[in-house]
Amino acid sequence: MEKNEEDLLTQLAKKIKIQRTRLNISQEKLAEKCDFDRTYISLLERGKRNPSYLSLKNLCIGLEIDLAEFLKEDVSDASR
Repeated sequence: MEKNEEDLLTQLAKKIKIQRTRLNISQEKLAEKCDFDRTYISLLERGKRNPSYLSLKNLCIGLEIDLAEFLKEDVSDASR
């Protein structure tokens, strides 16, 4: 995997964890909301998986955020 791809996955991972923390829900609860396995959420939050568009869409439903908003939000903004 190229460095740029790794950077993008790291940014995505941070966004997922930040939004999940904002909602004050566990990885298990998020997994239930998205119909994913908890281990998949963990892998996403560690930047170890590259989710498909449909997975991202389901994830955003579980995270209660619009997909477009989620993707454009900067990690530095997301942590506030």
